[in-house]
Amino acid sequence: MKFYLESAETVFNEVGSSENGLSEQEALARLEKNGKNKLDEGKKDSLLKKFVDQLKDPMIIMLIVAAAISCVTGFLKGEGLDADVFIILFVVIVNAVLGVYQESKAEAAIEALQKMSAAKSKVIRGGKMQIIHSEDLVVGDVIVLEAGDSVPADARIFESASMKIEEAALTGESVPVNKAIKALGLGSEDDVPLGDRKNMAYMGSSVVYGRGTAVVTATGMDTEMGKIADALAKAEDSETPLQKKLNQLSKILSVIVIIICVAIFAIQLIADYFNGAFSQSGAVLETVLECFMIAVSLAVAAIPEGLAAVVTIVLSIGVTNMSKKNAVIRKLTAVETLGCAQIICSDKTGTLTQNKMTVVEEFTKDKTLLAQGMSLCTDVKVEGEEVLGEPTEVALVNYALSMDMNKNDLQKSMPRVAEAPFDSGRKMMSTIHDAQGKLVQYTKGAPDVVLALCTKYFDGEKAVDMTYALREEIAAANKQMADRAFRVLCLAMKEDAVTEFTEPTDIEKELTFVGLTGMIDPVRPEVKDAIIECNEAGIRPIMITGDHRDTAVAIAKELGIIDDESASLTGAALSKMSDEEFDANVEKYSVYARVQPEHKTRIVNAWHKKGMVTAMTGDGVNDAPSIKSADIGVGMGITGTDVTKNVADMVLSDDNFATIVHAVGEGRRIYDNIRKAIQFLLSSNLSEVLIILIGTVFMGLILKAFGVTDNGALLAGTATTVLLPTHLLWINLVTDCFPALALGLEKAEPNIMKRKPRSSSDGIFAQGMGVDVLYQGIIVTILTLSAYVIGYVDAFNEGLLVSGETCKLAMTMAFLTMSMCEIFHSFNMRSQRQSIFKLPTQNWAIWGSMVLSLILTGLVIEIKPIANMFNFYNLDWKHYLIAMALAISIIPIVEIVKACQRAASKNK
Repeated sequence: MKFYLESAETVFNEVGSSENGLSEQEALARLEKNGKNKLDEGKKDSLLKKFVDQLKDPMIIMLIVAAAISCVTGFLKGEGLDADVFIILFVVIVNAVLGVYQESKAEAAIEALQKMSAAKSKVIRGGKMQIIHSEDLVVGDVIVLEAGDSVPADARIFESASMKIEEAALTGESVPVNKAIKALGLGSEDDVPLGDRKNMAYMGSSVVYGRGTAVVTATGMDTEMGKIADALAKAEDSETPLQKKLNQLSKILSVIVIIICVAIFAIQLIADYFNGAFSQSGAVLETVLECFMIAVSLAVAAIPEGLAAVVTIVLSIGVTNMSKKNAVIRKLTAVETLGCAQIICSDKTGTLTQNKMTVVEEFTKDKTLLAQGMSLCTDVKVEGEEVLGEPTEVALVNYALSMDMNKNDLQKSMPRVAEAPFDSGRKMMSTIHDAQGKLVQYTKGAPDVVLALCTKYFDGEKAVDMTYALREEIAAANKQMADRAFRVLCLAMKEDAVTEFTEPTDIEKELTFVGLTGMIDPVRPEVKDAIIECNEAGIRPIMITGDHRDTAVAIAKELGIIDDESASLTGAALSKMSDEEFDANVEKYSVYARVQPEHKTRIVNAWHKKGMVTAMTGDGVNDAPSIKSADIGVGMGITGTDVTKNVADMVLSDDNFATIVHAVGEGRRIYDNIRKAIQFLLSSNLSEVLIILIGTVFMGLILKAFGVTDNGALLAGTATTVLLPTHLLWINLVTDCFPALALGLEKAEPNIMKRKPRSSSDGIFAQGMGVDVLYQGIIVTILTLSAYVIGYVDAFNEGLLVSGETCKLAMTMAFLTMSMCEIFHSFNMRSQRQSIFKLPTQNWAIWGSMVLSLILTGLVIEIKPIANMFNFYNLDWKHYLIAMALAISIIPIVEIVKACQRAASKNK
């Protein structure tokens, strides 16, 4: 049915509903029958496809090829399957399974966040208004639409109070459409274009002005939006800037390592040739294979494939933690950007204050008339003892209730017959009531705006002419309240009002002043500490409000945002400034009062031109442009509209400024931990490359320098191999994986909110991390090679060496030293510059990873069948203690370097 061509009564009959909405039972039945009100989602990959995708990595393919060649060669030589084949395939499978698990976990985390930030709608069911998830709407539901709401489904409008809806997503027309309630083209057979269906509201559009009520006619894929859902349902996977940098780094490392591997392969072959390894029958294929396996395993082991996975896991854990603390992250990029935040532009009401307005003072000649008018001129609903609505209006209704005037009773005696809804441009609203056959208009709004429209003054008995002296008295009363940080509203009235008008300005003139109400919204107690924390962290808080300048200044002084009124600016003064003038002076102002929504965008852009990373809060539909233009758009979870939530990077479920500051601290912690994990993994991979490179090219010369003589082929071919492919894979899988994840759980360092924000342009190796990776990788290399040389020399002296074979004692010591060195080094990574002995907390996850790694490494070395697979030697206590002593020495060595770095930094 073309609902826009039919009357409201016909539409209600067709969908089986009424103005009181559906019953809960009927709505549930329809939901079960027709499904959720949401567009079809893109198909998710099966577990098998995810598993296969994990095997498509070039490095993994090289490893599988190496295992396959080894397998074929073993059968050709009649030796069967080598233990290396099983270990390599085991590692490949475990890596793939972990990858699938991590990917599925990330998807689950995203789905959970989507549920947390799911859109909600106001619906009337059984005659009562309630708020439900938009996806639970069904055909026949009656929905209430107000400025700032996203339209949740296709619906036929049957009540409209100056409602305008922006339908650009469907029609491409950016100008909002004035909505009507009458049937279109009644009796005509011609269809009406989508953009001209003025009595319809469509999913995906948004209400920008007024309010209205409509009955749902289509949900989910049956909506107009659903017809183009194929284009919309294509999910775009976006990477964070950090992830892009890591992927670029991995590609660069891949190229470098492959070049090194080819060089090692060639050098090893040449060395073996000159050492006579090819002279024996059948030795050529075996030697080439051994060299190939070393080169390929180095390529796989030296590239930190786990980096992207670690980053994703740390980010997802951080996002989950932040959501538990009332900051719902909608875009992962926000986590990184939060750590760079230099400016936080915040609304005052509800964010810096409690949003619990209470009328504490009035200026009027008739308190009863003032309370009655203020209560009637609101959109608040009173249900039993609960007052539902915008906080300021709730305060006015409670003000009337304190005088035994219930709004429901007032509405019965003086029903509303027309209205001009509030908008931020006019800063007022008007309602017209039928007072027993006589039309009375009440207008409430900002005192300076409403007072300018008043020509009369109610003296308690009658309306008299407004005089200059009366205006001065009213202005003085207004200032006296505003100076005490009261929010002041003015009420005016007009008798013999009219209900037919085109624009609000037609009725908002020649008014009679009734009085002023002063209400206070107390400062949130935790905000003062948050402001102090901001200042210590190098973050500048900026207050932006639509309130009177005096009110804004008083609150800002109480919070410590400003010390002097000269640091404040009004919207009117801002409008008179050119962009050049404002850009030059923006740093002077920390408080903006009486601003329009468009001023917020100017403020954000001015700070951008200064190179500052800016966060901006907002709740109204007109705040969406400024939130979108900010580096971090922050939507309000309680008072915010759907439109602002949808464009925000982060949504505050408690509308609290302190939550933003906590989120900044969490953002810094997450970024720090990611850098720690990156530094740990890269230094480990660098040491692996250096160990294989030095072991392959120079180990023979090094051993000769320590008195090892070459009797036959003791130093030829792969006899001086420091670590085998399986050893490298074990270190990457067990030794590196768990500590890297444990570092992601590290608590914030004590000074994290006492240092300046990092630059958003900083690369991965900024702040000296590149130097740290280099020297730490070299230290691990030296310690591991030292263990190998000690083991080799002892084996030589004790006659344990077999010509042409690897030295198992030396190899086992090198493996144990490097494995434990990585574990102990993870403790160093808890802080880039601070001593780990002065950190106030312990990371029990790292302790757990150390114990687990120590047990697993011990089992691999001590259990004979497993040790034989890894070519290990059963160490005695002497060599075991030597290896452990070398490994643990990484802590004092790095501590000494850190102390030197701190001293150098202090001298600077």
